[in-house]
Amino acid sequence: MSPTEYKLLIFDWDGTLADSIGRIVTAMQVAAQRAGRPERDAPAVKGIIGLGLPEAIQTLYPDMTAEQVVAFRQHYADVYIAIDAEPSPLFAGVRESLEAFREQGYRLAVATGKARRGLDRVLRAHGWEDFFDITRAADETASKPDPLMLNQILAHCDVRPEQALMVGDASFDLLMARNAGIDSVAVGYGAQSMERLLTFEPRLAIDSFPELRAWLDRQVY
Repeated sequence: MSPTEYKLLIFDWDGTLADSIGRIVTAMQVAAQRAGRPERDAPAVKGIIGLGLPEAIQTLYPDMTAEQVVAFRQHYADVYIAIDAEPSPLFAGVRESLEAFREQGYRLAVATGKARRGLDRVLRAHGWEDFFDITRAADETASKPDPLMLNQILAHCDVRPEQALMVGDASFDLLMARNAGIDSVAVGYGAQSMERLLTFEPRLAIDSFPELRAWLDRQVY
């Protein structure tokens, strides 16, 4: 059992564990070129990171039909896989911290806006196929900020909401946590500004991943 009040740590992937935001922005802009759509600037693209891909595309281009969203999604997937042939690196301290959390007895999970195929690809690249207790991807459940994927993770791990902590860099992560009755940690080095994230009243705000480990260590009774 974890020595703190929390038993389960749930992590977003892009912008929280992996330094992939720049590649997502590039892929979305190139996909727009291929689809004959106006490019959205980097702040606009960063503002939708965390949503499932269809929801993200529809937010950026509200006038798109369902068929156009499907075509745009394929453009994005083609571009992203090409530029992410070597998966985005983990942020400093992520691997060491996660391994320490595991040794301390925490249950670990991933809740991401990525598709299952993309998530499995990066997990394999980092040697983490069996590392997490459970992972949930947007195309196999409801997109953030719907709390469904968190509720599924809680049920799988047999953990109550007050025993879990959601760590993310986007408003959708923190709102999803709030909707599930789970405490959150705001990550300030990812997609969205800390100023925006603080409006969701996270339990903790960090500017580097090791800060989470240090904070949890201080919660020992």
